[in-house]
Amino acid sequence: MLAAIRSGRGSGALYIALLPALLLPGAAHGQDARSGDTAWLLTSTALVLFMTLPGLAAFYGGLVRSKNVLSVLMQCFAICCVVSVLWLAGAYGLAFGDGGPLQGFIGSMSKTMFSGVDREAAAGVIPETVFAMFQLTFAIITPALIVGGIAERMRFSAVLWFTALWLLLVYVPVCHWIWGGGWLAKLGVLDFAGGIVVHVNAGMAALVAALVLGKRRGFPGVAMPPHSMPLTVLGAGMLWVGWFGFNAGSALAANGSAGMAMLTTHLGAATGALAWMCVEWRRYGKPSALGIVTGMVAGLGTVTPASGFVGPLGAVVIGLCAGVVCFFATQLLRRKLMVDDSLDVSPVHGVGGITGTVLTGVFVSATFGGVGFAEGMSMGRQLAVQLLGIAATMAWCGVLTFAILKVINAMVGLRVSEEQETEGLDLAQHGERAYSD
Repeated sequence: MLAAIRSGRGSGALYIALLPALLLPGAAHGQDARSGDTAWLLTSTALVLFMTLPGLAAFYGGLVRSKNVLSVLMQCFAICCVVSVLWLAGAYGLAFGDGGPLQGFIGSMSKTMFSGVDREAAAGVIPETVFAMFQLTFAIITPALIVGGIAERMRFSAVLWFTALWLLLVYVPVCHWIWGGGWLAKLGVLDFAGGIVVHVNAGMAALVAALVLGKRRGFPGVAMPPHSMPLTVLGAGMLWVGWFGFNAGSALAANGSAGMAMLTTHLGAATGALAWMCVEWRRYGKPSALGIVTGMVAGLGTVTPASGFVGPLGAVVIGLCAGVVCFFATQLLRRKLMVDDSLDVSPVHGVGGITGTVLTGVFVSATFGGVGFAEGMSMGRQLAVQLLGIAATMAWCGVLTFAILKVINAMVGLRVSEEQETEGLDLAQHGERAYSD
């Protein structure tokens, strides 16, 4: 039920009617259920944070050149810290608070410094402290994903400014629109765990940032292979495991919805990896470790919005589509359009998020093993709502990201100098080397 409420599909009246029964202290079964739900969400919170540190940091760190690996790790680590403080300072309330003058578009400052979020406060049947912390991990990983689009050329100070402004001006409103009971939630947009809020958002921002920053020196003529594929594969494995908390945790309960989300997440990842590997094998004659792990990430990102709404059949089809569509999107962006999205955030996460969000509107149908359409919804209407959610997010994110980058460039400058880029950001920005040799 909580997952339905979070996605905008639940009935507020039903929730209010059932809430007293859920909170009765005398019911042992209810107490056990609440304890189990809380324990699962605590575990999921740790898993999602594990996705960023160390999962995403290692995945990205292995993909860049050795002279820039520490800069990527540092950016992921610092983003975690900056977002955490801002979440406490008011971002949480703006995303999930209510009662503000712009309700439906943005929350309120009623939860500034976690006012009212104490040991007794509840979000449904779980402690609000746990819910707030779980949502914080999503707010952390979304700007961290954008690091892949600007890797190896953006000033560290600019990354910090961008993280703060982008979180408040882009992530928080979109999160409220869909998960905080905003206008897209009221229209019935389905985004179980972040296809729009996380992946479309981050993918669009990475694309705009890559275009504003410009290409790395030597791109595309100079080869820039990953400096450590073992580190990348290790990070990819961490992402796979952590994603179970990302998707199955979004049920906000230890129930059948969480179990199905975990199953569909795994199937989406596996089929995405195999599809990418097979396409690459056929196209280039050899399957690569880089290809199979990138396909896995594409499968995970694409199945994310659908994970709690579809069945195993839907997950397999979504994963297969992810591997193929994201592979060719990467080729188009890098080889045809010559856009230097360093680590392919926009074609993998952005295109994957769009693909998964659209396919959610198809495979949510009970005919394909999904949970079925909400009352009054048909496949055509659901697809229209899904497309509206994608378009609104891309427009908002694209315009605001461009404006934020231009302001930061005027303030502190976005890009390191040519000499610093040649030397590498590890030494130029942090005075350290990743490897002694």
